[in-house]
Amino acid sequence: MTAAAAPSPRLLREPDFLRLWGVGLIVFLVRWLEMLAVSLFIYERTGSAFLVTMMGMLRILPMGLFGAFLGALAERVEQRTALLTIVLISLITSAILALLAKAGMLEIWHLATASAINGIAWAADNPVRRMMIGQVVGAARIGQAMSADVGSNNASRMLGPTLSGVIFAAVGVSGAFFVSVALYGVALYAVLTLRYRSGVEPATGQGVLERIGQGLAVVRADARLKGTLVVTVIFNIFGWPFTSLVPVVGLEHWRLSPEAIGVLSSMDGVGAFVGALAMAAWARPPIYRRCYVGGVALYLAMLTLFALSPSPALAGVALFMTGFGQAGFSVMQATLIYLLAPAEMRSRVLGLLSVCIGLGPIGFVHVGLLADAIGAHWACVVTGVEGLLALLLTRRLWRHI
Repeated sequence: MTAAAAPSPRLLREPDFLRLWGVGLIVFLVRWLEMLAVSLFIYERTGSAFLVTMMGMLRILPMGLFGAFLGALAERVEQRTALLTIVLISLITSAILALLAKAGMLEIWHLATASAINGIAWAADNPVRRMMIGQVVGAARIGQAMSADVGSNNASRMLGPTLSGVIFAAVGVSGAFFVSVALYGVALYAVLTLRYRSGVEPATGQGVLERIGQGLAVVRADARLKGTLVVTVIFNIFGWPFTSLVPVVGLEHWRLSPEAIGVLSSMDGVGAFVGALAMAAWARPPIYRRCYVGGVALYLAMLTLFALSPSPALAGVALFMTGFGQAGFSVMQATLIYLLAPAEMRSRVLGLLSVCIGLGPIGFVHVGLLADAIGAHWACVVTGVEGLLALLLTRRLWRHI
């Protein structure tokens, strides 16, 4: 990562922020590395675009199923211990897949199970790791800290797919999982050296469902929170799922090699990285809403252009712009929730945010069925247009942000 991508000197003086930031960078890198390798493996094995999208769906599904529960439970568990458990389980999962692949025993259902397990870890990221970031840096620096964190995600989206394509072409899917194990080992060490301890909230006699209900009540009473979550739902149903089809479009539409697909898939990460730098440098509270909603609109328009591009080069430019739009959305998503939610309700509302992200499986099923019916690139066109229409029709909800 370049110096320009790093946090400010004040954040650099927070060792625990740097550890949490580094854990996020590694987890994101592994996520992108494995997603492309799994997509290539499944498409080569089955030729089904639908099955490829289902792997992406399984990574998102736990957010919808368990996000609210994880947000409520996060208040009752010491957060460093929770993060340590998440990283350790992820490491063990990748190690098992690496050994199965090396032995030639890897099956689709193994990957499906691992995707679901990784999805649970992903669902816990907002109420655990990002909540810890907020506690370590404070509300005054949360926007800058989230910009740095999203910048890490986007840097990993540049490197992960490119690295994955090269590894897959050289040694196959097992190589990607062995690299994942090594990276998770570094993340595990970073968590073990964390000094921050959240403590555990004293028992109040409230059950998990009651806590979730209180979080829902807060959202219902605040039009800004409600609008923020509506935009998140639109992005995750009509926008995000198309990324699972990028390798399929590259293979069936342009006949690209795994290495070339890796480079193409990394272009949205390049754009998102540049966008995150722009957010860190220029975004201020008065324009947070414009960055958030405008980023989603740009993303949906550019994914449509990607699908209609006559060449891989133009498609790469379109993907770069989708990443730039996603940066505005991603940075402001957690930032807005953290700033708008009452301090005592932040974990619960962040858990509800994970639920909204977890509605993405609807989009994955939708785009996967369309891809098998009309082709991957036309499926992307349809979902992009649908997303823009959904954003327009819900303006009365998100204009209050």
